[in-house]
Amino acid sequence: MKYYHYYESPIGKLVIVHNDRGITNLYLAHLLQIENAIQEETDLIKEAVKQLDEYFNGLRQSFDLPLAPAGTHFQQKVWQALRNIPCGKTYSYKQIAEQIDNPKASRAIGMANNKNPILLLIPCHRVIGGNGKLVGFAAGLEVKKHLLTLEGTSYEC
Repeated sequence: MKYYHYYESPIGKLVIVHNDRGITNLYLAHLLQIENAIQEETDLIKEAVKQLDEYFNGLRQSFDLPLAPAGTHFQQKVWQALRNIPCGKTYSYKQIAEQIDNPKASRAIGMANNKNPILLLIPCHRVIGGNGKLVGFAAGLEVKKHLLTLEGTSYEC
């Protein structure tokens, strides 16, 4: 069974979706179509809301929630590497490629980033171009700027 809940955040209305294994999706509500799920504020959703509130209020730098994103083996490796980027830091696609022992996979890293179904909790917003500039973000560059600023991260525009 899947459950979902809407969460009003400083970056817009988010939707949190989870199944029995963990959070499967966290995204801007207008960008995610929810199917076969029950709208309910479960214990996991309550904990996610609590941690998101703490994050947006500058009281939390990492999340401690079970995640269950659906993706290929390669995407899972990339998303795990993204979870290791500390708050306040940014990594380039090349650095992520080197972390997963696939140094020529920068473009594929970008594609995996783009498919990340769990905004914030898998911090794809912390990945920038090799030149230090902000590059694509499925939720939009303004949201990416907001999140990096909230985390105290410096970057080039």
